[in-house]
Amino acid sequence: MEQINELKFLKVFQKVTKLISMVLDHQQVMDTIVRELPGLLDIDAATIRLLDPSTNTFVMGAAHGLSMEYLSRTNIDTAETMALINSGYPVAKTDVDQDTNFSDQALVSQEGIKSVLTLPILFQDSVIGILRLLTRHNRTFTSEEISFSMALAEQVGIAISTGRMFTEMGNQIDFMKEVQEISTLVNSTLDLNSVLNIIVERLPRSMGCQACTIRLLRPETNHLELAASHGISEEYLQRGEVEREKNITLALSGEPVSIYDVSRDERVMYKDNMKKEGIKSLLAVPLKVKGEVIGIIRILSDSHHCFTSSEINFAVTIAEIGGTAIQNARTYQKITLLFNQVEESERFVANILNCIRPQLLVVDKDLHLVLANRVFLAAMDKEENELLGADYHSLWQDQACPAKTCPVEQVLATGQTASHEHQLIKNDGPHWVERTASPMLNDGGEIEYVIEVIRDITAKRQLEQEHLERVKLQGVVELAGTVAHEINSPLFAALGTAQLLEEEMESDELKKDVQTIIRNLKTIGELTRKMTTMTGFESRDYVGETKIVAFTSNKES
Repeated sequence: MEQINELKFLKVFQKVTKLISMVLDHQQVMDTIVRELPGLLDIDAATIRLLDPSTNTFVMGAAHGLSMEYLSRTNIDTAETMALINSGYPVAKTDVDQDTNFSDQALVSQEGIKSVLTLPILFQDSVIGILRLLTRHNRTFTSEEISFSMALAEQVGIAISTGRMFTEMGNQIDFMKEVQEISTLVNSTLDLNSVLNIIVERLPRSMGCQACTIRLLRPETNHLELAASHGISEEYLQRGEVEREKNITLALSGEPVSIYDVSRDERVMYKDNMKKEGIKSLLAVPLKVKGEVIGIIRILSDSHHCFTSSEINFAVTIAEIGGTAIQNARTYQKITLLFNQVEESERFVANILNCIRPQLLVVDKDLHLVLANRVFLAAMDKEENELLGADYHSLWQDQACPAKTCPVEQVLATGQTASHEHQLIKNDGPHWVERTASPMLNDGGEIEYVIEVIRDITAKRQLEQEHLERVKLQGVVELAGTVAHEINSPLFAALGTAQLLEEEMESDELKKDVQTIIRNLKTIGELTRKMTTMTGFESRDYVGETKIVAFTSNKES
Protein backbone atom coordinates (compact mmCIF):
# COMPACT_ATOMS: atom_id res chain seq x y z
CA MET A 1 0.00 0.00 0.00
CA GLU A 2 2.85 2.34 0.91
CA GLN A 3 4.51 1.57 -2.45
CA ILE A 4 1.26 2.38 -4.25
CA ASN A 5 1.04 5.75 -2.49
CA GLU A 6 4.66 6.52 -3.27
CA LEU A 7 4.07 5.63 -6.92
CA LYS A 8 0.98 7.85 -6.96
CA PHE A 9 2.87 10.72 -5.36
CA LEU A 10 5.68 10.26 -7.86
CA LYS A 11 3.30 10.45 -10.80
CA VAL A 12 1.64 13.56 -9.36
CA PHE A 13 5.03 15.12 -8.67
CA GLN A 14 6.22 14.36 -12.21
CA LYS A 15 3.05 15.75 -13.71
CA VAL A 16 3.21 18.95 -11.66
CA THR A 17 6.91 19.31 -12.43
CA LYS A 18 6.18 18.85 -16.10
CA LEU A 19 3.41 21.44 -15.92
CA ILE A 20 5.76 23.82 -14.18
CA SER A 21 8.51 23.28 -16.76
CA MET A 22 6.11 23.98 -19.60
CA VAL A 23 5.05 27.43 -18.36
CA LEU A 24 7.35 30.31 -17.55
CA ASP A 25 4.89 33.08 -16.64
CA HIS A 26 4.40 32.86 -12.86
CA GLN A 27 0.70 33.73 -13.11
CA GLN A 28 0.15 30.91 -15.59
CA VAL A 29 2.15 28.62 -13.28
CA MET A 30 -0.14 29.41 -10.37
CA ASP A 31 -3.33 29.12 -12.45
CA THR A 32 -2.15 25.75 -13.82
CA ILE A 33 -1.27 24.33 -10.39
CA VAL A 34 -4.56 25.25 -8.64
CA ARG A 35 -6.52 23.93 -11.60
CA GLU A 36 -4.66 20.58 -11.82
CA LEU A 37 -4.01 19.72 -8.15
CA PRO A 38 -7.61 18.86 -7.16
CA GLY A 39 -7.75 16.09 -9.75
CA LEU A 40 -4.27 14.83 -8.93
CA LEU A 41 -4.58 14.81 -5.12
CA ASP A 42 -8.28 14.00 -4.71
CA ILE A 43 -9.16 17.37 -3.15
CA ASP A 44 -11.96 19.82 -3.89
CA ALA A 45 -10.16 23.14 -4.15
CA ALA A 46 -6.78 24.81 -4.06
CA THR A 47 -5.52 28.36 -3.59
CA ILE A 48 -2.18 30.11 -3.81
CA ARG A 49 -1.57 33.39 -2.02
CA LEU A 50 1.60 35.43 -2.42
CA LEU A 51 3.33 37.54 0.18
CA ASP A 52 2.99 41.30 -0.41
CA PRO A 53 6.19 42.71 1.17
CA SER A 54 4.78 46.23 1.31
CA THR A 55 2.01 45.19 3.71
CA ASN A 56 3.42 41.83 4.93
CA THR A 57 0.12 40.17 4.04
CA PHE A 58 -0.79 37.31 1.73
CA VAL A 59 -2.74 38.38 -1.33
CA MET A 60 -4.65 36.12 -3.70
CA GLY A 61 -2.55 34.82 -6.57
CA ALA A 62 -4.73 31.99 -7.98
CA ALA A 63 -7.71 29.89 -6.87
CA HIS A 64 -9.92 27.05 -8.12
CA GLY A 65 -13.09 25.41 -6.77
CA LEU A 66 -14.16 28.18 -4.35
CA SER A 67 -16.68 31.02 -4.41
CA MET A 68 -15.61 34.67 -4.70
CA GLU A 69 -17.35 35.48 -1.41
CA TYR A 70 -15.22 32.90 0.41
CA LEU A 71 -12.01 34.07 -1.28
CA SER A 72 -12.75 37.70 -0.37
CA ARG A 73 -12.96 37.07 3.38
CA THR A 74 -10.83 39.24 5.64
CA ASN A 75 -8.91 36.54 7.54
CA ILE A 76 -7.19 33.59 5.85
CA ASP A 77 -6.94 31.49 9.01
CA THR A 78 -6.46 31.81 12.74
CA ALA A 79 -3.53 33.80 14.12
CA GLU A 80 -1.88 30.59 15.43
CA THR A 81 -2.02 28.95 12.01
CA MET A 82 -0.62 32.01 10.25
CA ALA A 83 2.21 32.24 12.78
CA LEU A 84 3.22 28.63 12.05
CA ILE A 85 3.04 29.20 8.32
CA ASN A 86 5.23 32.32 8.57
CA SER A 87 7.74 30.18 10.47
CA GLY A 88 7.83 27.67 7.59
CA TYR A 89 5.67 24.89 9.09
CA PRO A 90 2.68 23.17 7.40
CA VAL A 91 -0.68 23.07 9.21
CA ALA A 92 -3.36 20.38 8.66
CA LYS A 93 -6.88 20.82 10.07
CA THR A 94 -10.12 18.85 10.07
CA ASP A 95 -13.62 19.97 11.06
CA VAL A 96 -12.66 23.56 10.32
CA ASP A 97 -16.33 24.47 9.91
CA GLN A 98 -16.72 23.76 13.63
CA ASP A 99 -13.76 25.89 14.73
CA THR A 100 -15.24 28.70 16.81
CA ASN A 101 -11.83 30.40 17.12
CA PHE A 102 -11.99 31.34 13.47
CA SER A 103 -13.69 34.74 12.96
CA ASP A 104 -14.99 33.82 9.48
CA GLN A 105 -16.31 30.43 10.62
CA ALA A 106 -19.76 31.18 9.14
CA LEU A 107 -18.26 31.67 5.67
CA VAL A 108 -16.31 28.41 6.02
CA SER A 109 -19.51 26.54 6.95
CA GLN A 110 -21.39 28.16 4.08
CA GLU A 111 -18.67 27.06 1.67
CA GLY A 112 -18.82 23.51 3.07
CA ILE A 113 -15.11 23.25 3.82
CA LYS A 114 -14.23 20.45 6.25
CA SER A 115 -10.48 19.89 5.96
CA VAL A 116 -7.59 22.23 5.02
CA LEU A 117 -3.89 21.62 4.53
CA THR A 118 -1.99 24.93 4.59
CA LEU A 119 1.58 24.82 3.32
CA PRO A 120 4.23 27.56 3.20
CA ILE A 121 5.68 28.21 -0.24
CA LEU A 122 9.39 28.62 0.27
CA PHE A 123 12.14 29.91 -1.94
CA GLN A 124 15.69 30.04 -0.61
CA ASP A 125 14.38 29.43 2.92
CA SER A 126 12.07 32.45 2.77
CA VAL A 127 8.26 32.28 2.77
CA ILE A 128 6.99 33.84 -0.47
CA GLY A 129 3.42 32.54 -0.30
CA ILE A 130 1.04 29.81 0.92
CA LEU A 131 -0.57 26.83 -0.81
CA ARG A 132 -3.90 25.64 0.60
CA LEU A 133 -5.52 22.31 -0.26
CA LEU A 134 -9.19 22.10 0.73
CA THR A 135 -11.81 19.31 0.90
CA ARG A 136 -15.54 19.36 1.50
CA HIS A 137 -15.33 16.10 3.46
CA ASN A 138 -13.32 15.30 6.55
CA ARG A 139 -9.93 14.06 5.57
CA THR A 140 -6.94 13.46 7.75
CA PHE A 141 -3.77 14.21 5.82
CA THR A 142 -1.09 11.61 6.56
CA SER A 143 2.49 12.50 7.29
CA GLU A 144 3.40 11.12 3.86
CA GLU A 145 0.81 13.39 2.19
CA ILE A 146 2.02 16.36 4.15
CA SER A 147 5.68 15.64 3.29
CA PHE A 148 4.77 15.17 -0.32
CA SER A 149 2.67 18.36 -0.32
CA MET A 150 5.59 20.26 1.25
CA ALA A 151 7.87 19.03 -1.53
CA LEU A 152 5.19 20.00 -4.01
CA ALA A 153 4.86 23.48 -2.43
CA GLU A 154 8.62 23.86 -2.64
CA GLN A 155 8.45 23.08 -6.35
CA VAL A 156 5.64 25.60 -6.65
CA GLY A 157 7.91 28.17 -4.93
CA ILE A 158 10.69 27.40 -7.41
CA ALA A 159 8.22 27.57 -10.28
CA ILE A 160 6.77 30.88 -9.10
CA SER A 161 10.21 32.38 -8.53
CA THR A 162 11.46 31.09 -11.88
CA GLY A 163 8.33 32.33 -13.59
CA ARG A 164 8.70 35.66 -11.86
CA MET A 165 12.33 35.83 -12.92
CA PHE A 166 11.51 35.16 -16.58
CA THR A 167 8.55 37.54 -16.43
CA GLU A 168 10.74 40.18 -14.82
CA MET A 169 13.40 39.69 -17.49
CA GLY A 170 10.84 40.00 -20.24
CA ASN A 171 9.27 43.00 -18.54
CA GLN A 172 12.62 44.69 -18.11
CA ILE A 173 13.35 44.37 -21.82
CA ASP A 174 9.88 45.69 -22.68
CA PHE A 175 10.18 48.42 -20.08
CA MET A 176 13.57 49.50 -21.44
CA LYS A 177 11.99 49.96 -24.87
CA GLU A 178 9.07 51.83 -23.31
CA VAL A 179 11.43 54.05 -21.34
CA GLN A 180 13.24 54.99 -24.55
CA GLU A 181 10.02 55.67 -26.45
CA ILE A 182 8.35 57.65 -23.66
CA SER A 183 11.56 59.59 -23.01
CA THR A 184 11.77 60.50 -26.70
CA LEU A 185 8.14 61.58 -26.76
CA VAL A 186 8.17 63.73 -23.62
CA ASN A 187 11.45 65.38 -24.62
CA SER A 188 10.22 66.13 -28.14
CA THR A 189 7.87 68.86 -26.91
CA LEU A 190 7.90 71.74 -24.45
CA ASP A 191 4.12 71.90 -24.23
CA LEU A 192 3.18 70.97 -20.65
CA ASN A 193 -0.20 69.42 -21.50
CA SER A 194 1.37 67.25 -24.20
CA VAL A 195 4.01 65.96 -21.77
CA LEU A 196 1.39 65.14 -19.14
CA ASN A 197 -0.93 63.40 -21.60
CA ILE A 198 1.88 61.26 -23.02
CA ILE A 199 2.71 59.98 -19.53
CA VAL A 200 -0.85 59.22 -18.38
CA GLU A 201 -1.65 57.43 -21.63
CA ARG A 202 1.53 55.40 -22.14
CA LEU A 203 2.38 54.43 -18.55
CA PRO A 204 -0.76 52.36 -17.71
CA ARG A 205 -0.75 50.80 -21.18
CA SER A 206 2.85 49.66 -20.69
CA MET A 207 1.97 48.10 -17.32
CA GLY A 208 -1.29 46.49 -18.41
CA CYS A 209 -3.37 48.71 -16.11
CA GLN A 210 -6.59 50.63 -16.52
CA ALA A 211 -5.85 54.25 -15.73
CA CYS A 212 -3.37 56.85 -14.57
CA THR A 213 -3.49 60.26 -12.91
CA ILE A 214 -0.91 62.98 -12.33
CA ARG A 215 -1.26 65.51 -9.56
CA LEU A 216 1.26 68.34 -9.24
CA LEU A 217 2.17 70.38 -6.20
CA ARG A 218 1.23 74.03 -6.68
CA PRO A 219 4.28 76.05 -5.53
CA GLU A 220 2.20 78.91 -4.08
CA THR A 221 0.05 76.69 -1.82
CA ASN A 222 1.99 73.40 -1.75
CA HIS A 223 -1.31 71.59 -2.44
CA LEU A 224 -1.83 68.84 -5.00
CA GLU A 225 -3.82 69.74 -8.09
CA LEU A 226 -5.00 67.33 -10.77
CA ALA A 227 -2.89 67.99 -13.88
CA ALA A 228 -3.81 65.06 -16.19
CA SER A 229 -5.76 61.78 -16.20
CA HIS A 230 -6.53 58.89 -18.52
CA GLY A 231 -8.97 55.96 -18.34
CA ILE A 232 -10.93 57.29 -15.37
CA SER A 233 -14.33 58.98 -15.00
CA GLU A 234 -14.89 62.61 -14.07
CA GLU A 235 -17.07 61.52 -11.16
CA TYR A 236 -14.17 59.58 -9.66
CA LEU A 237 -11.78 62.49 -10.16
CA GLN A 238 -14.12 64.80 -8.27
CA ARG A 239 -14.50 62.46 -5.27
CA GLY A 240 -12.81 64.90 -2.85
CA GLU A 241 -9.46 65.86 -1.35
CA VAL A 242 -6.81 63.17 -1.73
CA GLU A 243 -3.94 64.71 0.22
CA ARG A 244 -5.08 63.04 3.46
CA GLU A 245 -4.83 59.57 1.90
CA LYS A 246 -1.96 57.68 3.47
CA ASN A 247 -0.72 56.32 0.13
CA ILE A 248 -0.43 59.92 -1.09
CA THR A 249 1.44 61.16 1.99
CA LEU A 250 3.82 58.20 1.79
CA ALA A 251 4.51 58.84 -1.91
CA LEU A 252 5.05 62.55 -1.20
CA SER A 253 7.75 61.53 1.25
CA GLY A 254 9.64 60.15 -1.75
CA GLU A 255 8.90 56.40 -1.79
CA PRO A 256 6.65 54.37 -4.14
CA VAL A 257 3.55 52.75 -2.61
CA SER A 258 2.07 49.49 -3.98
CA ILE A 259 -1.45 48.43 -2.87
CA TYR A 260 -2.79 45.04 -3.92
CA ASP A 261 -6.35 45.35 -2.58
CA VAL A 262 -7.63 48.93 -2.29
CA SER A 263 -10.90 47.74 -0.75
CA ARG A 264 -9.15 46.44 2.38
CA ASP A 265 -6.04 48.61 2.67
CA GLU A 266 -6.01 51.29 5.36
CA ARG A 267 -3.83 53.49 3.15
CA VAL A 268 -6.84 54.14 0.88
CA MET A 269 -9.69 56.51 1.86
CA TYR A 270 -12.28 56.52 -0.93
CA LYS A 271 -12.95 52.79 -1.07
CA ASP A 272 -16.56 53.11 -2.25
CA ASN A 273 -15.55 55.40 -5.11
CA MET A 274 -12.83 52.98 -6.15
CA LYS A 275 -15.21 50.05 -5.99
CA LYS A 276 -17.71 51.90 -8.18
CA GLU A 277 -14.93 52.76 -10.64
CA GLY A 278 -13.71 49.14 -10.68
CA ILE A 279 -10.28 49.90 -9.23
CA LYS A 280 -8.73 47.01 -7.30
CA SER A 281 -5.00 47.79 -7.09
CA LEU A 282 -2.87 50.90 -7.34
CA LEU A 283 0.72 52.05 -7.48
CA ALA A 284 1.67 55.57 -6.35
CA VAL A 285 5.11 56.96 -7.23
CA PRO A 286 6.57 60.40 -6.57
CA LEU A 287 7.40 62.81 -9.39
CA LYS A 288 10.85 64.19 -8.63
CA VAL A 289 13.17 66.84 -10.06
CA LYS A 290 16.70 66.80 -8.65
CA GLY A 291 15.48 64.96 -5.58
CA GLU A 292 12.60 67.35 -4.91
CA VAL A 293 9.06 65.94 -5.10
CA ILE A 294 6.86 68.04 -7.40
CA GLY A 295 3.86 65.71 -7.67
CA ILE A 296 2.40 62.20 -7.68
CA ILE A 297 1.67 59.62 -10.38
CA ARG A 298 -0.92 56.95 -9.56
CA ILE A 299 -1.35 53.87 -11.77
CA LEU A 300 -4.75 52.21 -11.28
CA SER A 301 -5.57 48.58 -12.10
CA ASP A 302 -9.04 47.13 -12.65
CA SER A 303 -7.80 43.68 -11.57
CA HIS A 304 -5.87 42.62 -8.51
CA HIS A 305 -2.27 43.27 -9.39
CA CYS A 306 0.79 42.58 -7.27
CA PHE A 307 3.22 45.12 -8.70
CA THR A 308 6.65 43.56 -9.22
CA SER A 309 9.96 45.27 -8.52
CA SER A 310 10.57 45.73 -12.26
CA GLU A 311 7.16 47.37 -12.68
CA ILE A 312 7.79 49.66 -9.72
CA ASN A 313 11.27 50.55 -11.01
CA PHE A 314 9.80 51.20 -14.45
CA ALA A 315 7.17 53.54 -13.01
CA VAL A 316 9.80 55.32 -10.90
CA THR A 317 12.04 55.76 -13.96
CA ILE A 318 9.19 57.21 -16.02
CA ALA A 319 8.34 59.49 -13.10
CA GLU A 320 11.92 60.78 -13.04
CA ILE A 321 11.96 61.34 -16.80
CA GLY A 322 8.50 62.88 -16.62
CA GLY A 323 9.48 65.12 -13.72
CA THR A 324 12.37 66.60 -15.70
CA ALA A 325 10.20 67.00 -18.81
CA ILE A 326 7.43 68.65 -16.76
CA GLN A 327 9.91 71.03 -15.16
CA ASN A 328 11.35 71.91 -18.59
CA ALA A 329 7.84 72.50 -19.96
CA ARG A 330 6.99 74.66 -16.94
CA THR A 331 10.16 76.68 -17.41
CA TYR A 332 9.36 77.10 -21.10
CA GLN A 333 5.86 78.26 -20.16
CA LYS A 334 7.32 80.87 -17.83
CA ILE A 335 9.82 82.00 -20.49
CA THR A 336 7.06 82.18 -23.12
CA LEU A 337 4.87 84.17 -20.74
CA LEU A 338 7.79 86.47 -19.98
CA PHE A 339 8.50 86.98 -23.69
CA ASN A 340 4.81 87.73 -24.28
CA GLN A 341 4.87 90.25 -21.45
CA VAL A 342 8.04 91.81 -22.86
CA GLU A 343 6.51 91.98 -26.34
CA GLU A 344 3.35 93.49 -24.90
CA SER A 345 5.44 96.01 -22.98
CA GLU A 346 7.40 96.82 -26.12
CA ARG A 347 4.17 97.35 -28.06
CA PHE A 348 2.86 99.53 -25.24
CA VAL A 349 6.05 101.61 -25.16
CA ALA A 350 6.09 101.81 -28.98
CA ASN A 351 2.50 103.08 -28.99
CA ILE A 352 3.40 105.70 -26.41
CA LEU A 353 6.50 106.74 -28.36
CA ASN A 354 4.54 106.94 -31.59
CA CYS A 355 2.05 109.27 -29.87
CA ILE A 356 4.87 111.67 -28.97
CA ARG A 357 4.78 114.60 -31.40
CA PRO A 358 8.53 115.41 -31.39
CA GLN A 359 10.98 113.10 -33.10
CA LEU A 360 12.50 110.58 -30.69
CA LEU A 361 15.39 108.18 -31.16
CA VAL A 362 17.58 105.99 -28.95
CA VAL A 363 21.22 105.10 -29.68
CA ASP A 364 23.58 102.77 -27.83
CA LYS A 365 26.98 103.76 -26.48
CA ASP A 366 28.53 102.75 -29.82
CA LEU A 367 26.27 105.28 -31.61
CA HIS A 368 24.04 102.72 -33.32
CA LEU A 369 20.34 103.47 -33.65
CA VAL A 370 18.26 100.99 -31.60
CA LEU A 371 14.86 102.70 -31.44
CA ALA A 372 12.96 105.43 -33.27
CA ASN A 373 9.38 106.64 -33.17
CA ARG A 374 7.07 107.03 -36.14
CA VAL A 375 7.56 110.82 -36.35
CA PHE A 376 11.32 110.42 -36.74
CA LEU A 377 10.88 107.71 -39.40
CA ALA A 378 8.48 109.95 -41.31
CA ALA A 379 10.94 112.86 -41.11
CA MET A 380 13.68 110.61 -42.47
CA ASP A 381 11.30 109.09 -45.04
CA LYS A 382 12.59 105.62 -44.08
CA GLU A 383 11.20 102.33 -42.79
CA GLU A 384 12.23 101.11 -39.35
CA ASN A 385 14.20 98.14 -40.69
CA GLU A 386 16.20 100.53 -42.89
CA LEU A 387 17.38 102.62 -39.94
CA LEU A 388 17.78 100.27 -37.00
CA GLY A 389 21.46 99.55 -36.43
CA ALA A 390 22.55 102.49 -38.59
CA ASP A 391 25.43 104.72 -37.52
CA TYR A 392 24.05 107.77 -35.74
CA HIS A 393 26.18 110.36 -37.58
CA SER A 394 25.23 108.92 -40.97
CA LEU A 395 21.69 110.18 -40.32
CA TRP A 396 22.84 113.81 -40.40
CA GLN A 397 25.24 113.87 -43.36
CA ASP A 398 23.24 116.55 -45.17
CA GLN A 399 22.50 118.65 -42.11
CA ALA A 400 24.64 121.19 -40.35
CA CYS A 401 25.27 119.86 -36.86
CA PRO A 402 28.99 119.69 -36.05
CA ALA A 403 30.14 116.87 -33.80
CA LYS A 404 31.40 119.34 -31.19
CA THR A 405 27.88 120.74 -30.76
CA CYS A 406 26.12 117.37 -31.12
CA PRO A 407 24.12 116.78 -27.89
CA VAL A 408 24.53 112.97 -28.11
CA GLU A 409 28.32 113.30 -28.29
CA GLN A 410 28.20 115.70 -25.34
CA VAL A 411 26.16 113.24 -23.27
CA LEU A 412 28.62 110.43 -24.02
CA ALA A 413 31.51 112.72 -23.09
CA THR A 414 30.07 114.29 -19.93
CA GLY A 415 27.29 111.94 -18.79
CA GLN A 416 25.00 114.98 -18.47
CA THR A 417 21.90 116.04 -20.40
CA ALA A 418 22.78 118.35 -23.31
CA SER A 419 20.85 120.38 -25.89
CA HIS A 420 21.56 122.36 -29.04
CA GLU A 421 19.62 124.46 -31.55
CA HIS A 422 20.52 124.73 -35.20
CA GLN A 423 19.01 125.61 -38.56
CA LEU A 424 18.03 123.18 -41.33
CA ILE A 425 17.29 124.08 -44.91
CA LYS A 426 14.22 122.24 -46.20
CA ASN A 427 12.16 122.44 -49.37
CA ASP A 428 9.74 124.92 -47.79
CA GLY A 429 12.53 127.11 -46.43
CA PRO A 430 14.72 127.33 -43.35
CA HIS A 431 13.67 125.50 -40.18
CA TRP A 432 15.01 125.70 -36.65
CA VAL A 433 15.26 122.52 -34.53
CA GLU A 434 16.06 121.95 -30.88
CA ARG A 435 17.87 118.66 -30.04
CA THR A 436 17.96 117.46 -26.43
CA ALA A 437 19.86 114.31 -25.40
CA SER A 438 19.68 112.49 -22.04
CA PRO A 439 21.66 109.48 -20.74
CA MET A 440 20.20 106.08 -19.75
CA LEU A 441 22.43 104.40 -17.16
CA ASN A 442 22.89 100.70 -16.37
CA ASP A 443 23.07 99.19 -12.86
CA GLY A 444 26.76 100.09 -12.70
CA GLY A 445 26.04 103.76 -13.34
CA GLU A 446 27.54 103.65 -16.84
CA ILE A 447 25.85 105.06 -19.94
CA GLU A 448 24.04 102.27 -21.75
CA TYR A 449 21.86 104.31 -24.13
CA VAL A 450 21.21 107.92 -25.08
CA ILE A 451 17.72 109.27 -25.76
CA GLU A 452 17.44 112.23 -28.14
CA VAL A 453 14.32 114.32 -28.66
CA ILE A 454 14.19 116.60 -31.73
CA ARG A 455 11.63 119.43 -31.80
CA ASP A 456 10.89 121.78 -34.71
CA ILE A 457 10.97 125.22 -33.08
CA THR A 458 10.59 127.24 -36.29
CA ALA A 459 7.18 128.62 -35.23
CA LYS A 460 8.59 129.47 -31.82
CA ARG A 461 11.53 131.27 -33.41
CA GLN A 462 9.16 133.21 -35.69
CA LEU A 463 6.99 134.24 -32.76
CA GLU A 464 10.08 135.32 -30.85
CA GLN A 465 11.26 137.36 -33.87
CA GLU A 466 7.86 138.98 -34.30
CA HIS A 467 7.76 139.80 -30.61
CA LEU A 468 11.24 141.34 -30.81
CA GLU A 469 10.22 143.49 -33.78
CA ARG A 470 7.04 144.54 -32.01
CA VAL A 471 9.06 145.56 -28.97
CA LYS A 472 11.40 147.61 -31.18
CA LEU A 473 8.51 149.29 -32.98
CA GLN A 474 6.79 149.98 -29.69
CA GLY A 475 9.92 151.87 -28.69
CA VAL A 476 9.72 153.85 -31.89
CA VAL A 477 6.07 154.68 -31.21
CA GLU A 478 6.82 155.81 -27.69
CA LEU A 479 9.72 157.93 -28.99
CA ALA A 480 7.50 159.41 -31.69
CA GLY A 481 4.86 160.32 -29.14
CA THR A 482 7.47 162.04 -27.03
CA VAL A 483 8.87 163.95 -30.01
CA ALA A 484 5.35 164.98 -31.10
CA HIS A 485 4.59 166.31 -27.64
CA GLU A 486 7.80 168.31 -27.63
CA ILE A 487 7.09 169.74 -31.11
CA ASN A 488 3.49 170.74 -30.32
CA SER A 489 4.38 173.70 -28.03
CA PRO A 490 6.61 175.67 -30.44
CA LEU A 491 4.43 174.57 -33.33
CA PHE A 492 1.27 176.08 -31.88
CA ALA A 493 3.19 179.26 -31.02
CA ALA A 494 4.51 179.55 -34.57
CA LEU A 495 1.02 178.84 -36.01
CA GLY A 496 -0.51 181.63 -33.87
CA THR A 497 2.15 184.10 -34.90
CA ALA A 498 1.68 183.22 -38.56
CA GLN A 499 -2.08 183.68 -38.32
CA LEU A 500 -1.57 187.17 -36.76
CA LEU A 501 0.88 188.11 -39.52
CA GLU A 502 -1.66 186.98 -42.13
CA GLU A 503 -4.19 189.51 -40.78
CA GLU A 504 -1.66 192.33 -40.69
CA MET A 505 -0.20 191.75 -44.17
CA GLU A 506 -1.29 194.21 -46.81
CA SER A 507 0.72 192.82 -49.68
CA ASP A 508 -1.11 190.00 -51.41
CA GLU A 509 2.10 188.32 -52.39
CA LEU A 510 3.38 188.29 -48.78
CA LYS A 511 -0.02 187.19 -47.53
CA LYS A 512 0.13 184.18 -49.88
CA ASP A 513 3.54 183.22 -48.49
CA VAL A 514 2.23 183.44 -44.92
CA GLN A 515 -0.82 181.36 -45.85
CA THR A 516 1.54 178.70 -47.27
CA ILE A 517 3.45 178.71 -43.98
CA ILE A 518 0.16 178.34 -42.04
CA ARG A 519 -0.90 175.37 -44.18
CA ASN A 520 2.43 173.61 -43.62
CA LEU A 521 2.28 174.33 -39.88
CA LYS A 522 -1.24 172.85 -39.76
CA THR A 523 0.01 169.77 -41.65
CA ILE A 524 2.78 169.38 -39.11
CA GLY A 525 0.18 169.82 -36.36
CA GLU A 526 -2.01 167.12 -37.84
CA LEU A 527 1.02 164.83 -37.97
CA THR A 528 1.92 165.48 -34.34
CA ARG A 529 -1.75 164.93 -33.40
CA LYS A 530 -1.61 161.52 -35.06
CA MET A 531 1.67 160.75 -33.33
CA THR A 532 0.19 161.56 -29.90
CA THR A 533 -3.06 159.65 -30.51
CA MET A 534 -1.70 156.56 -32.34
CA THR A 535 -2.65 153.09 -30.96
CA GLY A 536 -1.08 150.73 -33.49
CA PHE A 537 1.60 150.39 -36.10
CA GLU A 538 2.73 148.14 -38.86
CA SER A 539 5.92 147.65 -40.81
CA ARG A 540 5.76 148.25 -44.55
CA ASP A 541 8.26 147.70 -47.32
CA TYR A 542 9.62 150.95 -48.74
CA VAL A 543 12.56 150.97 -51.16
CA GLY A 544 14.96 148.02 -51.52
CA GLU A 545 15.40 146.37 -48.13
CA THR A 546 14.28 149.54 -46.28
CA LYS A 547 11.10 149.34 -44.20
CA ILE A 548 8.95 152.16 -42.85
CA VAL A 549 6.42 152.26 -40.03
CA ALA A 550 2.76 153.10 -40.72
CA PHE A 551 0.73 154.33 -37.70
CA THR A 552 -2.98 153.99 -36.92
CA SER A 553 -4.94 156.20 -34.53
CA ASN A 554 -8.12 155.70 -32.51
CA LYS A 555 -10.10 157.50 -35.18
CA GLU A 556 -8.63 155.41 -38.00
CA SER A 557 -9.08 152.10 -36.16
